[in-house]
Parts: sequence; structure tokens; C-alpha cells
Amino acid sequence: MSILGIESVVFGVSDLAEHTRFWTDFGLEPESADSAETVFRLPSGSRLILYRQGDARLPYPDPFPGDGVKETVWGVADQASLDRYAANLAREVAVSTSSDGTVRCVCPDGQPIALRLWTKRHFVSETSPVNTPTSYPRFNQHRIWRHKCIPKTINHVVFFSPDYVGSFEFYDRHLGFRYTDHSKGTGIFARAAGTNEHHSIFWVNCDLPIAPDHFKFMHIAFGCDDIDEVMLGANIMDARGWKNASMNSSGGISRHRATSAIYYYCDIPGHAGEAEYHADSDYLDDNWVPRAWDFRFGSLLWSNNAPPIFRGDNIPWDMTFDLNRKSFEPYRKAKPGKLPVEGKLADLTEADEHAI
Repeated sequence: MSILGIESVVFGVSDLAEHTRFWTDFGLEPESADSAETVFRLPSGSRLILYRQGDARLPYPDPFPGDGVKETVWGVADQASLDRYAANLAREVAVSTSSDGTVRCVCPDGQPIALRLWTKRHFVSETSPVNTPTSYPRFNQHRIWRHKCIPKTINHVVFFSPDYVGSFEFYDRHLGFRYTDHSKGTGIFARAAGTNEHHSIFWVNCDLPIAPDHFKFMHIAFGCDDIDEVMLGANIMDARGWKNASMNSSGGISRHRATSAIYYYCDIPGHAGEAEYHADSDYLDDNWVPRAWDFRFGSLLWSNNAPPIFRGDNIPWDMTFDLNRKSFEPYRKAKPGKLPVEGKLADLTEADEHAI
């Protein structure tokens, strides 16, 4: 069974017109819009949906106060897989199924999620070869000339979690998400089994000084073709008044060491988190060996204006392979969860966790 990635994200917003303008400037194409909602669709087929706060289609109760992503919808490849995910989830949390077949639940950390059948679209994505002083594969030709940034995919979503290890393990045991990397004490990266992007979701530790003390949306990342698109998007957003001033601000475009990705964050209106342009990330399959990182070493490679907790002179190389997940133990807040086995709940031992 396989989850293909993010089918849609659902925002609850106070000012629908302002949020619609933000995402249009960001480079997303509106598919439909009226006084109650705006729907954007990306080339991959993923959607970003805006509802006014209080709309009956938003999860109730509201998972956190204010604007932000209120529901993440994961796209599933086939009905048999969807049925199996629903049965797995129902062994631990309450599950509902709507008339269109969408399965919904609330994770133990407070995150509302949904799963539905999805046919991911094929699309064209390309960049120009990169020349260096001694290697110039782009010979007698210029780079692709771009006039705007067109995000192609929703690569990942990020949430604050009061128990980030437990949040990952819930996805692991019920939805088959793959552990990819651990920023020790900060968060866990995980990949949906049906995608090769480095991560589909990242949970950030609520114990950090920069974090709230409850579940909350942090940011959403959009896959772009290359650094040209990221630079162009950043410049256009800045020129239109959308600034990069949040706690993720790094003084401009930067790169993450843990994922290799070039990135740039923009503040979403209404203190609703950040939107991230994202390019040149690592792509993985099940041969990948997870790693555990010192969070400062793995986070913000070139940043010059990051929060003090991420800064430091001469941060030492601190990365180890972590196939057995030993790095989780100092940050575990609860005993390992329960794993569905032959229709019953079985205690999940440390050995079991390492085997799945």
C-alpha cells in the first residue's frame, strides 16, 4: 500500500482576499474562487484550499488558534490501500469516512488528517546544465530564461508537536511513512512511501525556545525547478511587499545541509506560518540509511540571520547513521505505541520498532 504524497492542504484564514493575493503572487494558479473559498492546483495535481475561518468544511474543533493549515490530505494510490490505512488508524483513533470516500481522523498530537484516492499528475520539470570554470556541459547555449516562479509540487508540510517522536511513530506504524533523518532534539523528517522527495512531513519539537507549547502549523514547502526559480520567486515576492521576516528568516536564500535543499521563506499573511520555495533537494528510496544530526550542523548552512539557537561558531561535524533509531531515546516522551497485528493491538517493543 502506498501514499503518493500531499493531495491537498486546507487553510483556515481570516482574510480570504489577502491570502488569495499572496498565493497568486507566490506563483500558484487559481482553479476556482468565490466569496467562501479559493482553490489553487499545482502541476502535480496537489491543491491548496483556502476557507474562511469558521467554515463548516474545516475540522472541528479547531486544532489551534489563528490562521494556518488546518487539515493535511494524503493521496492514496488505490482503494485497497485506503481501506487498509483506515482499518489501521481505527485501531488507535476515531475514524470517519465521508460520502466521497475520504477517510479522516485526528492524530494523537492534535493534527487533523485525511486520506483519499488520488491520481498524481505527470508534468514537465527541467533545469539547465550547470557550468563551472572547468566543466561546461551547457556549451554554446544559454540557460532557460524564466519570467516567473511556477511551483510544481507541495514537497512537505511542517508542524510543531508536543511529542515529535510520538508523532512520527504514529505515521510510521499506521501509514507506512519512512524515517529519513533526525535533527536531534529538534525534529524528525519522514517520507511517504510512494514519493522520493527527502521528506513529506517534518515535526518540530515544542520544547524549543522558538516553539509554541502546543500543536501548530509551521510551514509548507513547494518544489521548484532550480535556484533560478527560487531567486526569481523571492525577488517578486519582496517587490510585491511579502517579506521574509519570520523566525525562519536567514537573511535571504540559503541551503539546508540535512536535505541539501535550496530554500527561501515568505511570511504568510495573518501570522499563518511560512511558505517555502524549495529546490535541489535530496531524492531517496528505501535504500536510504537514516541519519541523526546535531540540529545546528544540519539546519541552516549559509544563514546569517537565523535565531540564536541555530547559530554558533565552528559547529563541529556531527552526523551519524541511525538505522536502529537509537537517537530517538533521549527525546521520547511516551512508551512506544501500539502496532496493529492480525486485527488486534499488540505492544510494540523496541526490537519491533527497529524492524519496521
